[in-house]
Amino acid sequence: MQIAKTRSEPSRLRRWLVFMAAGLLPVAALSATTLNTVRQRDQLHCAIHPGQAGMSYLDRRGEWNGFFVEYCRALAAATLGDARKVKFLPTTSNKRFTVLQTGEVDVLSRTTTWTFTRDTGLGLNFTGIMYYDGQSFLVRKATAIKSPDELAGATICITKGTTAELNTADFFLRKGLSFRSLVFENVEEAKIAFFAQRCDAMTTDSLPLTIIRLSDTERPQDYEVLPELLSKEPFGAVVRSDDDQWFDINKWLLNALLAAEEFGITAENIDDMRQQSHSPEIRRLLGAQPGLGKSLGLDDAWAYRAIKAVGNYQQLFDRHVAPLGIDRGLNRLQRDGGLMYPLPFR
Repeated sequence: MQIAKTRSEPSRLRRWLVFMAAGLLPVAALSATTLNTVRQRDQLHCAIHPGQAGMSYLDRRGEWNGFFVEYCRALAAATLGDARKVKFLPTTSNKRFTVLQTGEVDVLSRTTTWTFTRDTGLGLNFTGIMYYDGQSFLVRKATAIKSPDELAGATICITKGTTAELNTADFFLRKGLSFRSLVFENVEEAKIAFFAQRCDAMTTDSLPLTIIRLSDTERPQDYEVLPELLSKEPFGAVVRSDDDQWFDINKWLLNALLAAEEFGITAENIDDMRQQSHSPEIRRLLGAQPGLGKSLGLDDAWAYRAIKAVGNYQQLFDRHVAPLGIDRGLNRLQRDGGLMYPLPFR
């Protein structure tokens, strides 16, 4: 984030350098500006998907809700003490990184794949994997297509600015097959084109394709998401790479939601667990035993507030994703056969 320069900024910087030389100020304080900005405005700014069932959607009250939306509420609870202090910015795929890079938002929380080029070339950091997915194709059952290989020569609808563009090209090149792409600015245009039969298939990640199949047609039984996956698509929240403190806060927030599930801590029983648990790690996590807040620039109850506000990872999944008929699969905890597990709180 770029901070507006003022006449006092050089003198402030000199004072900081003097304090650093004297050992009175940690180096991290120079870059740890996002938390201060959020606190000063008393509101978190969060970029989300402009409309995706289960992930980021307007509920019956006209409020944003969903799996990735509630992550932002948990972040607001941890940093501001109030899960309601969030301003949501619905953002298309091809604009999502720009609004974060320019400081318009503090965090990007939506179906965004962690890749090498995004992680190393955009000045951004992925804070962890919130959801494991993979790219697939949505097809009409009437075509009798059962495998991506059978799409040779087909016309495929793709959304601009997504990993699907390169993945699709790589897949067909690797197979020695040809295809024709119709590229659209956003997923809404791609959906309209697919359902208007301008293309033979639509491609993106399996989760949003399943959502499209279930929520964007009156006859979901006429469509199928192919089970074969072209790629690995790990989704995660994203922050700017110039602020280690904000990166750590987001990274450990995700781990707190996973740890809460592993420890059996829910939004409903968290007060009892905080008061009665004899586990040192649970007591540290919930702030009953002090020490885990200071290094983040937070108080010791940050994780307690986040979990109290939205629940643990399983509660988020069960509330928003499971009702879509989507199995948790790889997103189960490792102990349950999945890939998810929290880092140690010690």
